[in-house]
Amino acid sequence: MNSIKIFSPATVANVSCGYDAMGFSMEALGDEMIFTKTKEKSVIISKIEGADLPFEANKNVVGVVAQHMLNDSKADFGLDIQIFKKFKPGSGLGSSAASASGTAFAINTLLNGKYSNLELTKFAMQGEVTACGSAIADNVAAAIYGGFILVRSYEPLDIIGIPTPSKLVATVIHPQIEIKTEAARKVVPQNIPVKTAISQWANVGGLVSGLYAEDFDLIGRSLVDLVAEPNRKKLIPYFDEVKEAAISNGALGAGISGSGPSIFALSKGKQTANKVAEAMNTVYKNSGIDYSIYVSNISKAGARII
Repeated sequence: MNSIKIFSPATVANVSCGYDAMGFSMEALGDEMIFTKTKEKSVIISKIEGADLPFEANKNVVGVVAQHMLNDSKADFGLDIQIFKKFKPGSGLGSSAASASGTAFAINTLLNGKYSNLELTKFAMQGEVTACGSAIADNVAAAIYGGFILVRSYEPLDIIGIPTPSKLVATVIHPQIEIKTEAARKVVPQNIPVKTAISQWANVGGLVSGLYAEDFDLIGRSLVDLVAEPNRKKLIPYFDEVKEAAISNGALGAGISGSGPSIFALSKGKQTANKVAEAMNTVYKNSGIDYSIYVSNISKAGARII
């Protein structure tokens, strides 16, 4: 195989209570990339559509991950890479993670599956360092493993796949404003009261249990964020109104997707998820802010060949 075209999904990280520890991949939204082997042992980004990103390989997460993998594998080829961004950086939907994870998956395929998913996650995390200064795993792991994931530990890295109820559907509104991950991380407190921590990790346990048991009421009760949301929501126009509208129209719960500004809601069934989308639209339609709304099943697969 000398060339490969792949799809890498958008992802929702944190999932309310799981700050830096949980995420899931979306079926209906993601980036596309084409990787072609070259004789010259270098990484060339020859095309970028859909976003204003650097073509210099050492400044682009795709190039950074690619170079790490080619060096580590001692590959006897270089790469020409074309990037087709389908959603904007700074969206809170794992734009850099889609690029990094898709790159790791594609190169591993060209290397005949040399690396495990855990190893691919580690490579993709190097791209996140380039994008936001932190080796965060929740988005990239979700984009590689698919479905819901839990980052149980960072040292050593331990990724747990969590079963996803087939009727669970995500609705996401993406206001067309940009919130840099680095800026959003700065407003999250580095120290929290023990009482708050107890509630937060109890909700993580509840969410994981609810996903395993397909207990939708428990999933909804557990979608509570006492750590990041109270501070980050101030950066997102009409956050409280969108969350209230989503829940009033049947959503199990709602919260900030990643660093924002996107807001996600989870619902039981596509019919309710579409109703939630209409409610979100009602909040934003007269706001003067451009936005997109997506209704998506949770993708059972991560990055894949198309």
